[in-house]
Amino acid sequence: MRRAVCPGSYDPIHNGHLEVIARAAGLFDEVIVAVSTNPAKKYRFTVDERLEMARETLALLKGIVVEPVGEGLLAEYCRQRGVSAIVKGLRSSSDFDYELPMATMNRQLSGVETVFLPAEAHYVHLSSTLIKEVAGLGGSVSDYVPRSVHRRMVAGELAPEQQPRG
Repeated sequence: MRRAVCPGSYDPIHNGHLEVIARAAGLFDEVIVAVSTNPAKKYRFTVDERLEMARETLALLKGIVVEPVGEGLLAEYCRQRGVSAIVKGLRSSSDFDYELPMATMNRQLSGVETVFLPAEAHYVHLSSTLIKEVAGLGGSVSDYVPRSVHRRMVAGELAPEQQPRG
């Protein structure tokens, strides 16, 4: 079985992510959408909410598994899960410059290859950060995120660390 992983924080998952994951599903027997947490980042949604949104959104795609990465190196996660490839979407040359050293390190650590898929032209401007910023300033992001994500963004669901204190 050819198994790949599409790692990311998915905060939130957006249509650019979905497009890359769907293309990866056409290349591999199984694609693990591995939701990660970086302690240095501030999240809009908890890891459980991000997992739930990804599962809801990807439920109809065959061969997709959604799970948390947990702690530790992605290379070790890949080794434990029998993953032969990491799939990353690239929007620009700066994405490539950022991803290449990690791809090389992951290959050296575990033998896992990284497959780069160029983003479709109408998604190259999308990032989770930009979507959160636009939504936070009152702009509509409904064309850029799945319905389940949009519903949560409109409802104003916030991660615990972003809840108002008082």
